[in-house]
Amino acid sequence: MTGFVSFVSSGPGDPELLTMRAADRLRAAEVVLFDDLSAGPILGLCAGAELVSVGKRAGRVSPRQDHVSRLLVEHARSGARVVRLKSGDAGLFGRLEEEIAALRAAGIGFEIVPGVTAATAATAAAGIPLTRRGIARRVQFVTGHDVTGALPEGLNWAALADPSAVTAVFMARGTFALLAAGLIAAGLPPETPALLAQGVSTPGEAILRETVAGLAQRLAGAAPDPAPTLILYGALAG
Repeated sequence: MTGFVSFVSSGPGDPELLTMRAADRLRAAEVVLFDDLSAGPILGLCAGAELVSVGKRAGRVSPRQDHVSRLLVEHARSGARVVRLKSGDAGLFGRLEEEIAALRAAGIGFEIVPGVTAATAATAAAGIPLTRRGIARRVQFVTGHDVTGALPEGLNWAALADPSAVTAVFMARGTFALLAAGLIAAGLPPETPALLAQGVSTPGEAILRETVAGLAQRLAGAAPDPAPTLILYGALAG
């Protein structure tokens, strides 16, 4: 007897921003493996389910990815309806591919339930569109750190410094000062608008409007902050 795994996107954290399908899967779940950023009010929908924390946070002891994948397979093989609850959208800068590979290797069925990304939630909270008609030519999502926590190597600086693009940098707080220096060196004007969004859709939500240079100065040497942080810059509306 084999169960089924639903990869459910929790969005930025507010249960009201869940899709109807996501809420349905959470209510029907027998086992929920959840990320740290998905913990909170959303878990209130999982009445009667076994809750298993498998979240990864920078600077903290976290479960290994192979352990998380093994848990998914083991619970599904028991015949359970399993939800893998992921923060934001499950397909963005997570470990979705590794977990899917483990399920496929074990012959276990799955589905992916998409959700609200931090980038769209952040601009909505700021009261601006993600793109400006006739000005923003594209949107690009990048990660602010690699597996070691450092700024990734091999960045496409020309693309990242394009002032006609809107760039959303996930997990960028600790490396943004270094990133900004590279952007300005690559030709991005220091006065390019920037937006820092923390804890979007949660009681701790904070939105800060700045310039790229100004935000870099604020964050240089700043104390670590556990709140989920997204930085957007480029052709943003005022």
